[in-house]
Amino acid sequence: MSQRQAAPRAGTGDGPRLRLGSWPTPLEAAPRLAAALGLGADDLWIKRDDLIGLGGGGNKVRKLEYTLGGAVADGARTVVTSGAPQSNHARLTAAAAARQGLTAVLVLEGDAPTDVRGNLLLDGLLGAELVWAGHVGPAALAARVEQEATVRTAAGRPAAVIPFGGSSVLGAHGYVRAGEELLDQAPELTTVVTAVGSGATMAGLVHALGAGRVLGVDTGAVSDGPDRVAGLVAGLSGTPADPEALRWDGDQVGAGYGTLTAAVRSALRLLARTEGVVLDPVYTGRAAAGLVDAVRTGAVSPGERTVLLHSGGLPGLFGHPDAATLTG
Repeated sequence: MSQRQAAPRAGTGDGPRLRLGSWPTPLEAAPRLAAALGLGADDLWIKRDDLIGLGGGGNKVRKLEYTLGGAVADGARTVVTSGAPQSNHARLTAAAAARQGLTAVLVLEGDAPTDVRGNLLLDGLLGAELVWAGHVGPAALAARVEQEATVRTAAGRPAAVIPFGGSSVLGAHGYVRAGEELLDQAPELTTVVTAVGSGATMAGLVHALGAGRVLGVDTGAVSDGPDRVAGLVAGLSGTPADPEALRWDGDQVGAGYGTLTAAVRSALRLLARTEGVVLDPVYTGRAAAGLVDAVRTGAVSPGERTVLLHSGGLPGLFGHPDAATLTG
């Protein structure tokens, strides 16, 4: 069967799925980082979802296998999605669309910049059409996405909307599979630390591993993170989920989404200089800062098997206005 076909997974109830990555992604030991944090040499591992491959890699590929799979199965020739200017999800939607021979329309918040860097550079390289929505709120951005989809469908290019961040119950199935991978690779897993943006990554992991084994680190991408995650978990399980049951670190946001905090700057340097692993300032950098803080507070302890999810996002580093401050 071609990797470009959308094929149902029998018995899962999660619908058509494209094969966009190579699975499983590596789980790598991080003994020097562990030692720097006061953990045992075998305590700390990194799940390398940045190495998925498509379009620069990252966690959104797992979600797109399902969300784009559904769009292809429904006959879409165009996909429309939204995000911030340096959106990893938008970049990977463009890459996945290119692989499927589809047109990608990316509706981005803000105004077109004069300097095209990072994910924006890759969006253009991948052939995506960029629509700048101006400085609008989430509701207006979503409305613009629907408008763009309607226009393209009327023009004879049937369009499907891929949700913001790829976060829907359908998209969350990608991280149910990731949780199952982790159980195969590290059955003694105690905690997986993940950045939380629009919620589906954490939700899928919680569904697969249980709320007690997933520590979500808020990036400030949305204002109602725990409620969103719980809603997606409920959608996956078919039963209510309590946001208060989630392990949640809301202390790494700082002045807001996209800002570089001192804790994140320190964590980025630590990962780079102990393990040669490069993170981004918005998502994985916050996850690493959350990991450091969890060790400090005792939420993560020596003798436990802990995994840091590297969910990708490296291109965003090259588009961040404070990137040059990381080298000192």
